Amino acid sequence: MTFGRQGAMHCARLAAKQARFLAAKTIPETLGRKTLGKTAGALLLTAAIASCGGINSEVERGDVDYESFTAQQIFERGEYDLAANKPALAAQSFAEIERLYPYSDLTKRAVIMQAYAYHRDADYEASRSAAQRYIDFYPTDEDAAYAQYLLALSYYDQIDEVGRDQGLTFQALQALRRVVEVYPESEYARTAMLKFDLAFDHLAAKEMEVGRYYLRRDHFTSAINRFRVVVEDFQTTTHTAEALHRLVEAYLSLGLTDEAQTAGAILGYNFRGTSWYEDSYELLTRRGLALEARGDSWLAQVYRQMIKGQWL
Repeated sequence: MTFGRQGAMHCARLAAKQARFLAAKTIPETLGRKTLGKTAGALLLTAAIASCGGINSEVERGDVDYESFTAQQIFERGEYDLAANKPALAAQSFAEIERLYPYSDLTKRAVIMQAYAYHRDADYEASRSAAQRYIDFYPTDEDAAYAQYLLALSYYDQIDEVGRDQGLTFQALQALRRVVEVYPESEYARTAMLKFDLAFDHLAAKEMEVGRYYLRRDHFTSAINRFRVVVEDFQTTTHTAEALHRLVEAYLSLGLTDEAQTAGAILGYNFRGTSWYEDSYELLTRRGLALEARGDSWLAQVYRQMIKGQWL
């Protein structure tokens, strides 16, 4: 197809407009500034070519002979696929750069973009693998923190449902902690800490779910064991107040009033403004029981440590 001068100018304007949109929408904002600048520049060129018909977006990847193209051309193909919301195809292009041009200046960028593209495609195992390679090969690079953060996200983004296996949650916690500890000055440390707290809360939620299950079926000892874990190991989560109230319920059901009163005392001291305290207060006082520490149970020890500061 032949363009006149007016057509060429129109094409250039269209390409520039599309490039600005794609650069804003598709490039991972969290990549380092240097990588981001280079990536944006490549995407501008890719969008210009695509707008003028220079790239056939319908070509199936199996039909592409990657060995016939330079690393730069393959990289731009990957950029274009990301812009077209085809992250799986983009990841394949970036992987081909790593395979065909292991010593190219683009290879390092291709590995991190590969990890990002796989994550966009929800292929978390492949994303994790690429991110780990980046960390292994370029541990001091400016994007190493982002690679570690992507690795952590590959676990974190799979723990949305409380009922799922908690192994992923533990792995997410370990990976997120590494972001904070190894890259404390990076732009990802704060976000990693927030996600760490959410994942930690998720573990407590799982314990609460199981504890409620046992409590509904009058398996009070099993329920108490679960709620105890929340009180002792997850005190900073949002589930502690409910766990203490459930302990009041379970211990009252077993006739263990000292433990119930002590749980109520801890609840009253730390969570007086919650509905869990109000419910526990009603349960205890209508039986003529005060919310006070009694006996020498594990809850009495928690009371002494938490409220009186007596650790020995």
